[in-house]
Amino acid sequence: MEPLFLDRLLQIGDLFQRDMARAFDGTGLTTARVHLLWVLQHAGPSTQRDLARLCDVTPRNITGLVDGLEESGHVRRTPHPADRRSVIVELTDSATKTMARMQREHAELNDTLLAAVAPEDRASLENGITAIAARLEGLVSEAAIGAGTDGSAP
Repeated sequence: MEPLFLDRLLQIGDLFQRDMARAFDGTGLTTARVHLLWVLQHAGPSTQRDLARLCDVTPRNITGLVDGLEESGHVRRTPHPADRRSVIVELTDSATKTMARMQREHAELNDTLLAAVAPEDRASLENGITAIAARLEGLVSEAAIGAGTDGSAP
């Protein structure tokens, strides 16, 4: 029996997870830590409260992630210029270089994967994937509302 479309999506998700685990092996980075670095790269220096919101996790989770990234030399905390109770989290110079390399690799993998699809089919594929992602996001939001949560992590 031919695998369902959903089975292919799950296979792709699993392959991405395995590849990330391989790429981060021995670096002290996890998927969650890299996600936070990615958010910082795009958002710029931010408070931990803002990072928790952007990453859709609790402030306690952000504190743990920032602690680990600070210990590994990827981020630094500096005093907030206007709020003595807050700190600003920013990428270190070495993390900025790491993220630039990751962004290049991200673009290269994107190109490599798209090269597996005939050029005349790429626009349809991208439109379809965008529609599927939007529909899945809607289903997840509806399920969270039905469960009485806002969909954010505990």
